[in-house]
Amino acid sequence: MHIDDITVIDDTKLKKAVTAAALGNAMEWFDFGVYGFVAYALGKVFFPDASPAVQTIAALGTFSVPFLVRPLGGVFFGVMGDRFGRQKVLSLTIIIMAISTFCIGLIPSYATIGLWAPVLLLLCKLAQGFSVGGEYTGAAVFVAEYAPDRRRGFLGSWLDFGSIAGFVLGAGLVVLLQTILKEPTFLEWGWRVPFFIAGPLGLLGLYLRHAAEETPAFTQQLEKMEKEDKDAIKEKPGVSFREIFSKYRKALLISIGMVLVTNITYYMLLTYMPTYLSSSLGYTEEHGVLIIVVVMIGMLFVQPVVGFFSDKIGRKPFLRIGSIGLLLLAIPAYQFIGSDNTGLIFLGLLFIAIVLNCMTGVMASTLPALFPTRIRYSALASSFNVAIIVAGLTPTVAAWLVEETGNLMMPAYYLMVAAVIGIITSFYLPETANKPMRGDTPTASNKHEAKALLKEAYDDIEQTVGDVDEEITALQEQLEALKARRQRLVDRHPHMD
Repeated sequence: MHIDDITVIDDTKLKKAVTAAALGNAMEWFDFGVYGFVAYALGKVFFPDASPAVQTIAALGTFSVPFLVRPLGGVFFGVMGDRFGRQKVLSLTIIIMAISTFCIGLIPSYATIGLWAPVLLLLCKLAQGFSVGGEYTGAAVFVAEYAPDRRRGFLGSWLDFGSIAGFVLGAGLVVLLQTILKEPTFLEWGWRVPFFIAGPLGLLGLYLRHAAEETPAFTQQLEKMEKEDKDAIKEKPGVSFREIFSKYRKALLISIGMVLVTNITYYMLLTYMPTYLSSSLGYTEEHGVLIIVVVMIGMLFVQPVVGFFSDKIGRKPFLRIGSIGLLLLAIPAYQFIGSDNTGLIFLGLLFIAIVLNCMTGVMASTLPALFPTRIRYSALASSFNVAIIVAGLTPTVAAWLVEETGNLMMPAYYLMVAAVIGIITSFYLPETANKPMRGDTPTASNKHEAKALLKEAYDDIEQTVGDVDEEITALQEQLEALKARRQRLVDRHPHMD
């Protein structure tokens, strides 16, 4: 390897890439956050004839059903991303997401058009689910392929910073509207306002993504294929799912495990929790949402810190600490949340938020590094969205379990099961910090760092050669000892020669 083999990332292009990916992700989770915080209102608007509990379950069920089509979107956009580039696909996903979210705000109520109201709501959510199937994974791949090896954890953490920021924006807007408007007005038209904001947000995200350039890793992959086979560039890279599932089975399972524990916790805290506080514990919507907004603002500060330190000590420790913390703190957290004491409620939510930060802080930098460039988008989108089917059912299943059993601790037990999955996954997860992504050449922030990486590579080679030399010497000594022993036996028993 020579110095020219190390890609030096342009800082301006890097900032554009991270901003474009994070903003698009913020818009995605802005919708999910808003939907979770206004689920009670949507239940009354679109399912008015049902009981309050069934209204909530129905509204959250409409939230969960689109997760069933996410694998289809993941496969579609994953293949497109590996064939035509990450930047083009991410521009398409944000357009679909913005239009479908905006259209939710336009749907008339059940009282106006009857059964068509929940049907149209479901269609909009299905369109969202399809686009989101390629959104997060594409954004994670986009940032990871742009990020220098020594800063991938820190830069990748900004992707989920965008997610949390989207939740904060959505939740804050809901709180503001609920404070300004009385409940009848909010149910009549106030709940529509957050969905309308998706329109301008989508245009801004599209502009930023269109301005960003294709990732260096994907560009190098195309150049490599062109050198090897001039006809290959015309056909674009192909993706064999048989190859993915046979050669990268371990990486797929690790990805699924990490996505399960992270997103079950994510949806439990940021989507189901407002409903749990209002419907199950009887808090006012404004009170419960306000506490969660404060917790999420705290998460924004912790998120990049976790990413930064994951570049220093690795990704595995954070996944393991977060999973063990979730296992140990889930029950105490929900006991605090149900205490009717604002301080203890905040502390319980903080427990869950901190362990969640440990996982979200490293997920976007860890998952793309498990797969090589030519199948990275497809493989990650497939595994991510298979896992997300289960994780996306979290709000609906949690609400149903509480309603059926009458046990307010059921969400805590649910989180503990997810924690066990995370602990098991952490033992099989390869450490990816400060290393090139699988199959990629090293990347650096500047020439000085590139020279340092090259020196480290040669030092590793020298160390490996030294270790091999020592092993050869030891084997030679063992061989000489065996020869001497054989000679002694021959001297004693000449007929054995």
